[in-house]
Amino acid sequence: MTWHEEHLNNFIKNLHDEKFYDAHEDLECIWFARRFEDSDEVRLLKGFINASVSFELLKRGKTEPSQRVWENYLKYRDLIHSVNSPHIDKYYQIIEEIEKIKKSFINL
Repeated sequence: MTWHEEHLNNFIKNLHDEKFYDAHEDLECIWFARRFEDSDEVRLLKGFINASVSFELLKRGKTEPSQRVWENYLKYRDLIHSVNSPHIDKYYQIIEEIEKIKKSFINL
């Protein structure tokens, strides 16, 4: 397993365990190293980070800031269709997990 894959797996696990701050940290290290690249993959990773931050804000009862950050996730989510990456299957899995979590917050 590569370093990148390990962090993606940790991100999914932390999302599932509702450790949203830790999930954010898992992807931050991937994104930070590549943040100056003009790449849809990098922007998609940023979107995933935004989703985890949005969930952490919801957990803390900060609904309005959470919604603003969620809008950023939505802006980047559809980039999945233009990403050419060996990690594409994992990215789809992440989107599925994010959508499940969002629905669980809506149903509270």
